[in-house]
Formats: sequence, C-alpha cells, structure tokens
Amino acid sequence: MLKSIVGSGALAAGPAFHQSLNPAHSTLGSTLVALIPIVLLLILLPVLRMSAWQAVTIGAIVTIILAITVWKTPAGSAFGAWGIGAGTGFWSINWITFWGVVIYNTLVRTGAFEDFKRWLIQQATADVRVQTMLLAWALGALLEGLVGFGYPWAVVAPILVGLGVIELDAIRVAALANNAPVSFGALGAPIIALAAVTKLPLDTLSASIGRIVAILALLPPWILIVLVTGRRGLRGAWPLAVTASLAFIAGQLPTSQYLGPYLPDIIGAVAAFGAILLLLRFWRPKEVLGFGGVPVDQDQLTRTNGGSSPGARGTPREPAGPRGSLVAVQPGAAAGTREAVRGLVPFFILIAVVVAATGPWSHLGNYNFVKPAVSTVSSLSNKATDVSWAFAPAIAGTWILVSWLVIVVVLRATPGQLADVFRTTFRQMWGALLVAPIIFGLADVFNYSGMANTMAHGFSRIGPTFLILAPIVGWIGVALSGSNTSTNALFGGFQYSVGGLLHMPPLLLPSLNSVGAEIGKPVAPQTASVGVATSTYVRREGQVIRYNLPWTLVLVAYLILIALFYRGVLPGAMRP
Repeated sequence: MLKSIVGSGALAAGPAFHQSLNPAHSTLGSTLVALIPIVLLLILLPVLRMSAWQAVTIGAIVTIILAITVWKTPAGSAFGAWGIGAGTGFWSINWITFWGVVIYNTLVRTGAFEDFKRWLIQQATADVRVQTMLLAWALGALLEGLVGFGYPWAVVAPILVGLGVIELDAIRVAALANNAPVSFGALGAPIIALAAVTKLPLDTLSASIGRIVAILALLPPWILIVLVTGRRGLRGAWPLAVTASLAFIAGQLPTSQYLGPYLPDIIGAVAAFGAILLLLRFWRPKEVLGFGGVPVDQDQLTRTNGGSSPGARGTPREPAGPRGSLVAVQPGAAAGTREAVRGLVPFFILIAVVVAATGPWSHLGNYNFVKPAVSTVSSLSNKATDVSWAFAPAIAGTWILVSWLVIVVVLRATPGQLADVFRTTFRQMWGALLVAPIIFGLADVFNYSGMANTMAHGFSRIGPTFLILAPIVGWIGVALSGSNTSTNALFGGFQYSVGGLLHMPPLLLPSLNSVGAEIGKPVAPQTASVGVATSTYVRREGQVIRYNLPWTLVLVAYLILIALFYRGVLPGAMRP
C-alpha cells in the first residue's frame, strides 16, 4: 500500500508485504531468476547497443512483471515502489546534475571557460608531463566534479592533441585521469544514489568512499606519466606526480569527510591546480620531454617562440608533438590573471553557496513535507522496512540553482546566451534525465520485492572471498550502464545485503561498488560515446575501449588490495 505522509514523515500502520527469499524453491534457481533484469540490461546496452532510456524502460517492465508473478509482490505496491524510485531519481539526481550542466554550459557560452582553459595551457610549460597533470588530472577532475557524463574526455583530449599527443593516447590519458574523481562526479550524484538504495546516511557514505578514493588517487598520476612519456618520464618527475596526487587528496579527503559528497572533486581539483602551479615556480623537470619521452630541443623551442622562454606567461608557443616533434598550434590571444580569475570565480561561488547551505551546520535540507512510502518485511532480517522518498525542497540541487543565478550575474550573461544554454543542456541531457527516474524506479522495485535480497543470499554462499568480487561487480555494472549513478542504484542495495550476511563492515561493499564503478568508466560504451564526440573516433568507441582496458584492470587489482587493507587492517574506517 502506498502511504503519503505529511509533516513528521512517520509511516502509517497497516499490513506489510512479506518478501519471499526463495520463490523458486532453489537457492541457485531463485538467484538466477533475480539476475534476469541485470542480464537483460547486459544484452540490451552493450550487445544490442540500445539507448539507455529504452533499455532501462524494458528492464523496469520486466522487473515489475517478475516482482508481481514470481515474488508475489502486490501490484499496487510494486507500482508504488516504482513511482517512489522515479521521484527519488528526478529530485535527488536530475535536480543536481541538470543545474551542474547548466553551470558548465553557462561558462562555455559566456567564454569564461575558454578564457580559463587558454590561461591554463599557457602555464603548462613545454613538458608533456606537466601538461598532463594540469589538464588531464586537475582540469579533468574539475569537469568531472561539475558535469561528469564523459565530458572530461571530450574537453581534455582535444587539448592534449593540440599539444602534440597522439589522439588515441590523448583519449586514454583523459579517461584514466578521470578515474579517481568519478564517485564524487556530477556534484556527488553517484553517492546520493547509493545512499538512496542502501538507506545508509549520505555523509557516512561520502566519508567511507572518500577514504578509499584517497588511497586510489595515489596511483593514477604515475600511470599518466608512463602513458605520455614511457618509463623514462618517471625519472626526474617524481615531485610532479607526488604533488598532483597529494594535493588532490588534500582537497578531496577532508571535503568528503566533513562537507558531504557534493564538492570533493571541485575542491580537490582547485587544490591540485594551486599546488602544481606553485611547484612550477620553484621546480621544473631538468629535461623537457615531449610525447613519447623524446627530449624537446630547448634551443629550437626558444627560436620558435621568438626568443622567449618555453611556456613564458602570455607567450604562445609550439609544444612538443608526437615523438618529440614540434607542431603548429593556433595561439589565440594571450590570457592573463583576469581571464584565470573569471574562469575560477564561478567555482568559488558554487563552493561557497553549497557549503553554506549543506554543511553540517545547516539543517535546511532536513525539512520535508511529504514522504510517500511502501512497507515490507525483509526476507533476510524478518524486520519491517520500507521504500520511501522524503521530498525536501532545500536539497543540494536547489542550492546549485542558487549558485547558478549568482554566476549569471557575475558573468553578465545575456538573455540570448541563457536561452542557448538551456537549449544546449536539454539537447545534451534529455536521455540522462529520463534514465535516472526509470532506473531508480527499477531499483526500488528490485529492492522492495525482495529480488535484491534473494540475489544477495545466493551470492553470499561464495563466502568472504566475495570481497574480491565486490569492486568487480561495480566495474561490470558501469560497463553495462555507462553510469556510476545507475550502477550504485542497481547494485548498491545488493552489495549492502551481501556485506550484512557475511558480517563485513557495513560501508565496505557498497563503497567498493561505487569505486569499482569509477574505475570501469574508461571501458563504458556510453561514456566513451560522449568522450570521443570531439575526436575522429566517433562510432569507433570499441577501439578506444580496447585501448583503455588493460590499465583499468591494473586499477581494479589495486582497488582489491585497498579493499583487503580496509577489511584486514582498518575495518573501523568502514563502519558508520
């Protein structure tokens, strides 16, 4: 039964649906039936290449049919659970991601982002390792934190190509640099999704995922240097890799621990920018390397730049091209401090407004005046539980909207520019705006009916070694859906239940699901399709995915080691 609760949000009394743990009277058989919606998405998305919104619509219909016919869920409650999930997807996810993309498109349309990008390129020096840290690592994290959806690839890769990196390698560098920020991408949408399906506190999940990502982020800068210059490039560049990783962590980790999931990437990226640029004032690689690890001829570079030093502020230069050659780059107008400030101020406005309104000192988001819910008795705990959605007007998405209004005033955007911003945003996002409500509805039916518990019960028979599979499940999930948010919606509740059955720290498996998904983004077809949109690899995403695959497996292995560390050494860090 669907109950609309006003005021306190308490659930009304009444008979509850009792979930069935083993409807097929066989643990293996019931588990396989519960897997049908997942397998269906596996076929529809990467195999049949169906659009995401179409695939999840079919998946939702099949899930509802299975819930009613096999798990004997009351039809009204099943549709009620889907409606509650759809409301959660729209208000908790779409309301955030839409305004994040609007902010980005406003920066692009007013020229603020282009000014900042030109200024950043001028600071990068002729060394491809410096260029990679500033542009792929720091700028990529900033874009992921604000927008996500593969846009960091689409923006960063062409810049790297213009600086002399071979296109396929530039796409791979942009994709792998984007690994560490994804869980906090799109202003925290994946973690908000995970909290919605697990019922774990949002700030607690943000903290646990932040602790895992902090260790994960130690590795990618070293990998990026190897990718652009080979192992030779590691010699003499260790200060750059150490600074890039530790600075990002210094911004990301405390933000995730104390301010929630909305801003860790953005603050981490700004910290990385500042630290790398500060480092370059006192240190630069003794040997300037171009792409492929080939030394760049300093004398030739100086002559090309009209006698100025490489990378001098305000001086256009011709960077090292493929295998150390020099390529012509259209310089454009020099960008100075004014352009840098204009590009960064909107991010500081966003940080200030969101922190003020959603930090631990604020209780604005706690107010809700309607909380529809459907109740059930869990097949695992035999305790009453529910699927619910608390409609709170003053959530983070509302404050991101407020941030955008302030940014519009500061950038002096014209009505024509704003109209173009909304046209562009809807054109880019209409599919994603459909996917979130549908897949959250699917996830809530999956959880409410008991299908997730049945699947968890079956997989728990694997025993403690499931810890190794948990991040792989997230990796596979994002390869199917193309979205960390959708992966957390699909598998978050299942991972939480398996962890409970195996008596693991309750935050560990859901957190590994999210971080495993972020590592899988470079091989996600839907992400790749957006990421290659500005390249010559349009409709050749398969080649890009194959090229990215080996290094994602290295990162998965590293994540499994991190999982074993937290399980065996610091289990308390994964408890509420």
